[in-house]
Amino acid sequence: MSHPIAALANVPGVAARDAATTGFVFNHTMLRIKDPRASLDFYTRVLGFSLVRHNDFPEAEFSLYFLAIVDPADIPGDESERKAWVAGLQGVLELTHNHGTEAQDGAVYHDGNSEPRGFGHICLSVPDVRAACERFEALGVPFQKRLTDGRMKDIAFIKDPDGYWVEIIQPTPL
Repeated sequence: MSHPIAALANVPGVAARDAATTGFVFNHTMLRIKDPRASLDFYTRVLGFSLVRHNDFPEAEFSLYFLAIVDPADIPGDESERKAWVAGLQGVLELTHNHGTEAQDGAVYHDGNSEPRGFGHICLSVPDVRAACERFEALGVPFQKRLTDGRMKDIAFIKDPDGYWVEIIQPTPL
């Protein structure tokens, strides 16, 4: 019997992994944010990320915040060590703040989920999706889709302060 993943080799456009890509790591996704205080609070307090690196570029008027779900005790104290460590992580979220946007009225960035559609969402896997959703509800986090909405009763979508969707799943069946 062949391995179930072998069937994916027959999907059009899927090539075998080139040996030259050994060691490649999907490191991060970048989202532009309007207000770093609101976004950092959401991603750290609400979703459990740790701020692993921060860079300000005053001459270019922007700041970068790198977040990951890691034990804060594992974050290297030395800046050069931390930079290399962060570059080797998987699943890092880079938040980019263009200075001054926090003072603008209304939405500043397109969330990708209204016309024209593009970017869709990021996803967080949690041990218990029901408990996580109850906590988000208690914290006043806006939902795009609750577990009870639609046909897919095992996933939820919440919104971050900029309206980006965050899918919430659990690794085991409900």
